[in-house]
Amino acid sequence: MGRCKWEDLPEDCLANVFRRASVQSLLMDVPFVCKSWFRASLHPFCWKLLDFNNIVFVLKDILFHVIFDDEGVRMVHILVVEYRIKEFFGNCVLLKFPANGCNGDVLEFVAVKCPALRCLSFSCELFKNDHLPIIQDLIKKCKQLEFLSIFYSRVTNLKEIVAHIALNCQKFRGLSAPFAYIGEEEAAAIVTKLPNINYLILVHSYIDRKYLVEILLGCKSLARLDVSYCCGFKVDDNLLELASHIHTFKYEGAVDSFSHEDHFQLFDGYNSA
Repeated sequence: MGRCKWEDLPEDCLANVFRRASVQSLLMDVPFVCKSWFRASLHPFCWKLLDFNNIVFVLKDILFHVIFDDEGVRMVHILVVEYRIKEFFGNCVLLKFPANGCNGDVLEFVAVKCPALRCLSFSCELFKNDHLPIIQDLIKKCKQLEFLSIFYSRVTNLKEIVAHIALNCQKFRGLSAPFAYIGEEEAAAIVTKLPNINYLILVHSYIDRKYLVEILLGCKSLARLDVSYCCGFKVDDNLLELASHIHTFKYEGAVDSFSHEDHFQLFDGYNSA
């Protein structure tokens, strides 16, 4: 009996393997091995989980132009297959963007092309009043969203984002917003709008003790709360007792207070890491 060749495997089997490959491999390597691998790489199954953290790209005219310093000669091949990629964004359920790869155009694209999205992670400078409608529109259209991770130093408008999540995403379970400011309005929004949230990540944020207590008392379904390296409270036995219902409560590095200058230096140090 002859040995089975990779290229002879059914397309569904190949797609099941390729879905574990990186986006870079799906774009730059897999399609150019043989015709069967090319066809399998276009299977919608391969494009459900998209993590762009390890590649550099920009969005232009609703097409992804993937750029590598040492791979410029393959640009023509990428332009040949990228129109197929945008067709498959409708199947995407998990989408992660790098710090330098997300802007208003990208999120507008996601809002239109990814209605089935369940997990979204991005980092950008969109947390300003003039860009807030873009994020709100995305949340409104991605009604299946369960997890949202937003990273930008000195996050603002968190309460508006939380309100839109509560209004549009009935299955929402987890929010990650490092470097946020959690004041009275932000804490109230989390407790009143997302009382059944399971995962809340607020590392490197500023949160006064009384607002942390408000979250602990109001969000009884929390399975994971991460307030590591936060400022504004001191962890003591009373706080630990209030958090005893949480399976994973992380608070290492939390401090009662330090200067705003130190806080901003911490932001800058984290961004350059």
